[in-house]
Amino acid sequence: MQLYCNSLPEYRRLQTREVKVGDLLIGNNHPIRVQTMTTTDTMDTMATVEQTIRCIEAGAELVRITAPSKKEAENLRNIKDELRKRGYTIPLIADIHFTPNAAEIAARIVEKVRVNPGNYVDKKKFEFIEYTDVEYNDEIERIRERFTPLVKICREFGTAMRIGTNHGSLSDRIMSRYGDTPMGMVESAMEFLRIARAESYHNIILSMKSSNPQVMVQAYRLLIQQMMQEFNECYPLHLGVTEAGDGEDGRVKSAAGIGTLLEDGIGDTIRVSLTEDPEFEIPVCRDLVKRYEKRTETLPYDEQVTDNSNISGFIPPIIKVPYDPFIYQRRSTFAVDNIGEKHVPVVIADLSKIENITREDLQSVGYAYNMATDKWTISDAAADYIFTGHQILPFALPGTLKVIVYPSAWQQALSSEAFEASERENTYFPIFQDSGFVQSEVKNKHLNFVMIDCFNDVTAINDFTYLDAISNDKTVVLCLSSTNPRPMPAVRRMFMELIQRNILNPAVIMCDSYWKTADEHLIHYATECGALLLDGFGDGICLGMTSKAYENASVTNASGRNYFNNLTVEQFINSTAFSILQATRTRISKTEYISCPSCGRTLFDLQETTAKIRAVTNHLKGVKIAIMGCIVNGPGEMADADFGYVGSGVGKITLYMGKEVVKRNVNSDIAVSELIRLLKESDAWVEPAAVE
Repeated sequence: MQLYCNSLPEYRRLQTREVKVGDLLIGNNHPIRVQTMTTTDTMDTMATVEQTIRCIEAGAELVRITAPSKKEAENLRNIKDELRKRGYTIPLIADIHFTPNAAEIAARIVEKVRVNPGNYVDKKKFEFIEYTDVEYNDEIERIRERFTPLVKICREFGTAMRIGTNHGSLSDRIMSRYGDTPMGMVESAMEFLRIARAESYHNIILSMKSSNPQVMVQAYRLLIQQMMQEFNECYPLHLGVTEAGDGEDGRVKSAAGIGTLLEDGIGDTIRVSLTEDPEFEIPVCRDLVKRYEKRTETLPYDEQVTDNSNISGFIPPIIKVPYDPFIYQRRSTFAVDNIGEKHVPVVIADLSKIENITREDLQSVGYAYNMATDKWTISDAAADYIFTGHQILPFALPGTLKVIVYPSAWQQALSSEAFEASERENTYFPIFQDSGFVQSEVKNKHLNFVMIDCFNDVTAINDFTYLDAISNDKTVVLCLSSTNPRPMPAVRRMFMELIQRNILNPAVIMCDSYWKTADEHLIHYATECGALLLDGFGDGICLGMTSKAYENASVTNASGRNYFNNLTVEQFINSTAFSILQATRTRISKTEYISCPSCGRTLFDLQETTAKIRAVTNHLKGVKIAIMGCIVNGPGEMADADFGYVGSGVGKITLYMGKEVVKRNVNSDIAVSELIRLLKESDAWVEPAAVE
């Protein structure tokens, strides 16, 4: 199978063409550039200039501005002139959707134009039409006639172009032939790229955006494969998860998609699409990019070298990828208790850094104890297991919660008279190192966790002595982590080894973070775990912090509790774990919001409205609600949302069920209430009081 990157075990940037955007060079191993998009009215010159300056000062290297019609495109001249007068020379990008005339104006003014092939020429009507080959080719010719003038203008003026496909705005023609698929996204962009190449125009960047990180990652991989097959070269890639949302969820979803590709050296410029002011996107972009700024390529595999085990960070090569990286399929496993096979991935909460764990500490991982009733309330984001290290807890636990401890503590629990025999056997389970499990004479009859450090610096090639001894023991859940400088590829390489050896034990992904800030931890966890989950690897996750990171994160308040980012450290980590599973669509535990980041086309206060809708619907587990500022980010961009709230005019909202209009032009002051009414009519509503 053709790989979608230079090498999976090694880190190498994907070689792409060099593109010039103003004075900025993108691709061809130049630094990964960060960018954002203004949210102001493009006709408000000074507001747009001021916001652009705030983005530049935050670190943006490119700024995009919407140009929905000719008048906004023409006003880009005033915006650019004012910025230049103030000494800012950053390249500007015009965002174009339905108006080729606006694109042709903007291409003469700014350094780059972005066109969406799904709506630049085609008008989406959500109709299925059977096209004959002749009719299909006639449509391509129509696109060529309408798109070529822009290509010629860009070539004449030295203007760069992004051909930006969005999953939710594929044309009816593409949908009819390819369906709502990553391959349809690729072909949508390739049609435009072929036309540009025919005109000897190559100053092009491409993107494949979706609100679903699974679809987004697969589409970029397919695009690379397709460009290499057709042209034997790749154009620079702009990475992004569109309509990611806000807060923790927006950051996690973006990092899962973008980080997965960056890990393999894919991506030349990125934008994190948050429903927040654009300058807040830039620090998140920087947190993603800085992970790779000092990363160098590992030594290439040399068949003449007989022992590579002493090469720092070396990961054995893979001759053939034993899974399909273009289609999501979860790795086949057998079940051990509630882990593996068809069970959703479990969450293991690490409480081992808390001294003297109390019932109150369990509230941080989803278990609230009521002393008056002597009962536990369990949330939808309650950890399935807790790791307590050497601690045996001196109180009764809720029946659904299980405890992982070191072997010595497990044997202590076995002999403790404080527990009933059934509780000893069904609540506490040991975790071994791989060598310790093989050598131990005492093991749990039902469930044992076994840690493997994947391809660390002392792991010799093909030295899987313990793995062979452990494999297919029906009581073993593998816990995969790595002290390799590149932990995700090391763990992924171990998953490949498991597949090749037909080892079906379920495996938990274990990930420690050594970073400092909340955003840095979110980026790290979502990238390291998300990249594996999106490829179908992992039957659970366990997140933690190094001792130093934990100390830095912990701020003791007056009650003696440790807090981080307004949460206890354990609550922050537990919430992040469930957010990663939600973002990768591997376990749904809460409402999902597909919320566009706002721009000059937005017809209402998107941040305020998103907060209002979230406040009244965040208890609707598994429901996907799209909140879109205008029709451009409307029924198409909502992709697979269950319900949609879309700006259709000043002070007017249109409500959707799926991609079907249910109520048009609802006054915005009652639109949230009407959305709730729609949810009730569709049997998607549950009263908050009924949710435990």
